[in-house]
Amino acid sequence: MYQTLSIERRGRVATIWMDRPEVFNAFDEQLIAELGAACAELDADASVRVVVLGGRGKHFSAGADLNWMKRASAFSEQENRTDARRFAGMLRALSAMSKPTIARIQGAALGGGTGLAAACDMAVASRDASFATSEVKFGIIPAVISPYVLRAIGPRQALRYFQSGERFSAQRAYEIGLVNEVCERDELDATLDRMIEPLIAGAPQAQQAAKDLIAAIHGRPIDDDVSEETAQRIARRRATDEARDGIAAFLDKRTPSWLL
Repeated sequence: MYQTLSIERRGRVATIWMDRPEVFNAFDEQLIAELGAACAELDADASVRVVVLGGRGKHFSAGADLNWMKRASAFSEQENRTDARRFAGMLRALSAMSKPTIARIQGAALGGGTGLAAACDMAVASRDASFATSEVKFGIIPAVISPYVLRAIGPRQALRYFQSGERFSAQRAYEIGLVNEVCERDELDATLDRMIEPLIAGAPQAQQAAKDLIAAIHGRPIDDDVSEETAQRIARRRATDEARDGIAAFLDKRTPSWLL
């Protein structure tokens, strides 16, 4: 079904592997389309509880394929707009998945590769990983990835890296909030497993509601409207079958239904 990626399933975890190692998993029109389709496929699969995004070979993703960029430079403004919308749609599909997502990063995660990392809920990076929003070096801007990178690192850091295009290390990415964990390359999968285990234990509908809560509340002033909205959200969640089962399972010292 897919030519530029593969999906590996292991229990309740599915890994989307970008599979263009010969070009460091740089993306073009086809990989963008297939990533969007893979996100839709896995989001609709109730047997999948966690989605990991990784890249085959030495690097996570070097960003945009240079041949794709060359083609785009000859596009009209309307053609460029259509092309950019496809990329934006894919990132939104990844970010809006109803289940936890984790980027597994080794080597380069440049330009759109940094955007992919930021669009996931979480990220783990090897110590040799490097990041950059390098678009200004090509006379363009990191527009489509900006909502996700800004969400991860905030405007102050974005003002530096969006304008400088400089590379920064995995440790720096950890310090500014782009990645959650840093480890040796040969420890990536073990670190992922430690992150995944508590995610599997959580209630899936509650996890989706938690993601929706963050999106709805972040950046808003703590006023009467926010207080009322949070009260409404917890009231609705308490009334769900999942919440009733989870509370009863805790009190009865039994396994909740979503783990059976």
